[in-house]
Amino acid sequence: MTKPRTTRPVKTNDASGIAFGAKINRRAADRLRSGHLWVYASDIESLKLPSGDPPAMLPVADSRGLLLGTALYSPTSQIALRLLSREAIDEAVWLQLLEARLRAAIQRRRLLLDEQNNACRLCFSEADELPGLVVDKYGELVILQLLAKGLDSAAVREACVRVLREELSPKAILERPDPRVRELEGLAAPSTEPLFVAKGAAALASTQFRLNGLLFAFDANSGQKTGAFLDQRTNYAAAAQWAQRLNCTGRALDVCCYQGGFALHLAALCKQVTGIDASRASLEVAEKNLQANRSQLAAQVDWVEGDAFQILRDWSEAGESFDAIVLDPPAFAKTHRAVEGALRGYKELNLRALIMLRPGGLLVTCSCSHHVGWAELEASVASAAADVHQRVRLLERRGAALDHPVVLNLPETEYLKCLVLQVE
Repeated sequence: MTKPRTTRPVKTNDASGIAFGAKINRRAADRLRSGHLWVYASDIESLKLPSGDPPAMLPVADSRGLLLGTALYSPTSQIALRLLSREAIDEAVWLQLLEARLRAAIQRRRLLLDEQNNACRLCFSEADELPGLVVDKYGELVILQLLAKGLDSAAVREACVRVLREELSPKAILERPDPRVRELEGLAAPSTEPLFVAKGAAALASTQFRLNGLLFAFDANSGQKTGAFLDQRTNYAAAAQWAQRLNCTGRALDVCCYQGGFALHLAALCKQVTGIDASRASLEVAEKNLQANRSQLAAQVDWVEGDAFQILRDWSEAGESFDAIVLDPPAFAKTHRAVEGALRGYKELNLRALIMLRPGGLLVTCSCSHHVGWAELEASVASAAADVHQRVRLLERRGAALDHPVVLNLPETEYLKCLVLQVE
């Protein structure tokens, strides 16, 4: 981990115990020593808290009392501790670390920003050594998410805003909560007021941004994640490149299309593109995005609202056919217990897609479920192919764009999986 310029050690006892903080079991201690940053509530053997409100940070020690570091503390979350430093630090040093790490994260993304791409993830939580902190850039607008109880402070917000202003000079910085995480972490709803608005600029919550040269609408008050799926940027481009390479430029289908990311990239070279999504609001944005790029897109594009499973079942049974199909469903397995059902869902979608693909057709199939590994995803597609007596060739395995880095010590950072396949 990055070390601060100066350290102000928190007073702790020796191996006989810690004055206040958490002692964790051997399994969790081994996990931290191997490079992971999380401690689950079930791994805490004992907890000593100072009087008053729960602290934002706690020292963490193994069962012998040997200090392992300092962590953000979440009293209501299953992820109770998120390691910030492998030393004892206080709030002042933590804020130094936060600023230094956020600046470093932004510097790593600068080469990803150009005239064709003015949006990216600036900070990816644990992958950038800032557990619980997500920062996304959409053109001149920056969105901040605080996803851990220990980050919920004016000092953290002020530090983030200061760095973002100095590094990027945005027109506005907004905080957008994640309702599910807010409930799990026991976070209060943040203020709806902007964290920052540039002098002379209007307070904006919506804008346009560019991905691979295409324009997309952004509204901070709607949509999923922080508003868009920036992690698929390079996969959008790859899908179009493979469609062109394989001459699959006739009829294309984007399943769970959200706001049209894959569909619009395919529309630049295909004759006809259909996008399916259950959300009318998302399809309305997709249509807005289509019109914004109409001069670049020659395809006939239509949007279908409805349940993807039912639509694909009906269409496959009716004999519909496509040259290229993209499957980009939401996370089916948000817990390990949900994996079995998720795999059934992935198999069903892929089976229906394989039935409808013409010989030589392109299938791009995605999973954003961390709990579903590469082998499990590939096995579900292979099982679907066997059931419909199809031979499927793997062209490429892809992950998230570079602004969502994978850290090998943190397997949770490798959540997005994308298989590029051809039906033979």
